[in-house]
Amino acid sequence: MLILFVILWLVPIGIAAALHQRQGIGTAWAAADRSSIGHLPPAGEHPGAIVRVFAAPTVRWRGIFAVHTWIVVKPEGAADYTRYDYTAWGEPIRVNGFVPDGRWFGRAPEIVFAADGDAAAALIPRMRAAIAAYPWRERGDYRVWPGPNSNTFVAAVLEAVPEAQAVLPPNAIGKDYPHDGWWLRRTGSGTGLRLSLGGYAGVTLGWIEGIEVNILGGVAGIDLRRPAVKLPGLGRIGMAQA
Repeated sequence: MLILFVILWLVPIGIAAALHQRQGIGTAWAAADRSSIGHLPPAGEHPGAIVRVFAAPTVRWRGIFAVHTWIVVKPEGAADYTRYDYTAWGEPIRVNGFVPDGRWFGRAPEIVFAADGDAAAALIPRMRAAIAAYPWRERGDYRVWPGPNSNTFVAAVLEAVPEAQAVLPPNAIGKDYPHDGWWLRRTGSGTGLRLSLGGYAGVTLGWIEGIEVNILGGVAGIDLRRPAVKLPGLGRIGMAQA
């Protein structure tokens, strides 16, 4: 067990730390680039509905271990996108605090879920209802680890639309935090079960989510449906999930 822990948790985190240092994201994170990556078309030129979930390495040294995720929606015919983040400062649920597809303090995001047209239009009302009903919405509710944090928030919203079959990256620390108090429950996709001991440890078994073992927030596992290995710090290695 000790050898497995070293191989599957400590070694990947060490590699992630080396890669983070090599990328040279400096300490001047507050002045880092937060401009658009150019993924989303101008809202006024795209009448159809759009849903996106983005993930990018979080700020400073925490980017070694975790990503920050957020949600962007645009109902059919809307003139603007709406971005939802869950942050540690100000009101936890931050609306349009940043560019919809912007870099997260210098780090370009990846797309972990995408829906367009009628599929997106069917998701948006229930996603917005889940956001309005999210329980951890008061100042002081945010906790970096083990949650509830930004990834807990996004995971909770995605649970409201299980047909989306959206899965957050394994290094979205906090995604397994039991935001509704249930430590044993169906997975967000409805295709399996998740046991979470307060977000500190747990196991997930699901067709969409794959097999995941959570130790202190670090997740290791495999995805059989879309073949990939999941490792702490390094995230998903293999076929893209979106």
